[in-house]
Amino acid sequence: MHKALHWFLALTALIALLAVAGCGGDDEESAGGGDSAEQAKQFPADTTMGKLQDKGEIAIGVKYDVPPFGFKNPQSGDIEGFDVDIGKAIADKLGVKPKFIEAISDNRIPFLQNGTADLILSTMTINKERDQEIDFSEPYYVARGRVLVPQNSKITGVADLKQGTSVCTALGSTYEENLKKQAPDAERKLVDSYSECLELIQNGAVDAVSTDDVILTGMIIQDDSLKLVGDELTTEPYGAGIKDGDAAFKEFVDSTIAEFKSDGRWKQTHEKWVSQYTDEPQEPPTMTLQEALEATS
Repeated sequence: MHKALHWFLALTALIALLAVAGCGGDDEESAGGGDSAEQAKQFPADTTMGKLQDKGEIAIGVKYDVPPFGFKNPQSGDIEGFDVDIGKAIADKLGVKPKFIEAISDNRIPFLQNGTADLILSTMTINKERDQEIDFSEPYYVARGRVLVPQNSKITGVADLKQGTSVCTALGSTYEENLKKQAPDAERKLVDSYSECLELIQNGAVDAVSTDDVILTGMIIQDDSLKLVGDELTTEPYGAGIKDGDAAFKEFVDSTIAEFKSDGRWKQTHEKWVSQYTDEPQEPPTMTLQEALEATS
């Protein structure tokens, strides 16, 4: 089967599962909070919030191929997932429309720096290196690094990724460097998107994939011939990416995410997209930005 068709069919099957999960009243308004343009607080015209309100739109960079956090529904063309619901909540708070654009691991920071995106919600781990280039919101999710292999693989963890084995991860991800340290003798296959890693492990071109557990779980949902192995490798707190130095916009994003965590929407969104497929706790993270930076240093 052609690779592109195989990925499309796999993702279509996942969409069918997630569509069932989304039934029962979880509409966009409940995920986003339901603020209208009339209800939204009006911000000074010289702030980022005011400029976005004047434009009537916020450009948000998300993944298009990482279910259940950000993916493009091949049937409807809609962009869906956990990160997307948080983006909708931020847009609703401003009273503007969200415009979701694809932001892969390698271009997330450039998109903020050159103005392509106003905000990044793209499974982006908070760390000190990135924090020197952009600002982060307080953490909104904490993932863990793992290894994914076929069910019949003899690899039981990262220690088995030795000379003669190959492992796939994304360019610009934290795993690009982590694997240099944790599996220095393995061949690293670096690709633009995690959908490429899924194709490579399915056709036997690589022996393993390493990235965040929730991303790997999305692959297992699509193909149950795959499994997670070994211990947790890393702590990966996700934050919203914000242009460096925009303190007022960071404060706005932080307060919106805090509301999303405290009023029940975080748990609702987690149940919709994540917890029914994993044994992850269903409580919003309490880790602070400073703790996240220390955890990933």
